[in-house]
Amino acid sequence: MTRYGAQHGPDITFLGVDRCDLDEPETFADADVVILGAPFDGGTSHRPGTRFGPQAIRMTDYLPHDGSRPSLALRVDGLQDLRVVDAGDVEMYSGDIERSLPKLEAAVTTVVKAGAIPIVLGGDHSIAFPDAKGCANVLGQGRVSMIHFDAHADTGDIEFGSLWGHGQPMRRLIESGALRGDRFLQVGLRGYWPGPETLSWMAEQRMRSFEMTEIVHRGLDQCLSEAFTIATDECEGVFLSVDIDVCDPGHAPGTGTPEPGGLSARQLLDAVRRICLELPVCGIDVVEVSPPYDHADITAALANRVVLEALSAIARKRKDDRDGTRWDPSLPLLSGRAAAIPEGHFGQHEHGAAGHHGDAHNHRHDI
Repeated sequence: MTRYGAQHGPDITFLGVDRCDLDEPETFADADVVILGAPFDGGTSHRPGTRFGPQAIRMTDYLPHDGSRPSLALRVDGLQDLRVVDAGDVEMYSGDIERSLPKLEAAVTTVVKAGAIPIVLGGDHSIAFPDAKGCANVLGQGRVSMIHFDAHADTGDIEFGSLWGHGQPMRRLIESGALRGDRFLQVGLRGYWPGPETLSWMAEQRMRSFEMTEIVHRGLDQCLSEAFTIATDECEGVFLSVDIDVCDPGHAPGTGTPEPGGLSARQLLDAVRRICLELPVCGIDVVEVSPPYDHADITAALANRVVLEALSAIARKRKDDRDGTRWDPSLPLLSGRAAAIPEGHFGQHEHGAAGHHGDAHNHRHDI
């Protein structure tokens, strides 16, 4: 079968990484990470447009799409140190949610069976059901925990007469047995939904939900530390689901249901980095990016960086595990990168730097 590619727009890959075809296992047999697009917004309850999210997340970057991104902070190149390939979009017709979600679940299951981490670019949050369930299909029912960043709990029952939609995937995951309620961690909730009845159901499932008031009072790091202890208890892997509306609309305006008072972009990126550095992440999705409502690509750029931060941290974790090292966040940017420049040699240094820069351009992953 010919690779489907992109459902909307040109068949570009995430920042220029290699293509793969899920119908040709040899094209992703050695992959560490497989990017999947889920161009679906048939589950939205307010503003649509997230079907265009995968394309925007793949392409919104001011640097060349050359399959290389050295991280200043982590000193790895997530696109070079890992084998990252892009399978294109899963064909998902937004008018038929009950047909589209199983297609995505099958694709995610295929990736996890191959030993790779799926990173799914949404799409609205209804795709979290097939994304996380696809991981549980391989790792075991109830053996995958969830860390869920969102302004909303997404634990509704029947909305607009349907069991399926972007406000219900977390309830469906728990009800299906794919994920345990007491291994479900939510970060960034706020606002005025859901109501008391749904909150009572969540409490009965023993979910742990960190509302923004608690996060501000205790600090995000302390809340994450508590979440990590729960997420790694009796579970084989952690699924990370990032709804971009967890951030304040000033940092992520291009989304369907914006809620003021959220995390900053810096807080989200730091949290994603920490999760992927410290936990056995088995799958990721980034959802609810709606380009028609974005301004100057602010939201798409943040979502792109969420993916890059996750890839960089996974690469750093594997490097540290392999080398017996540990990343030091207090390390100055230039520490250990070059010998000190002797006094009186600034002109010579400038000449040498030009040659060295050319070297670095040809070997960007040697950082």
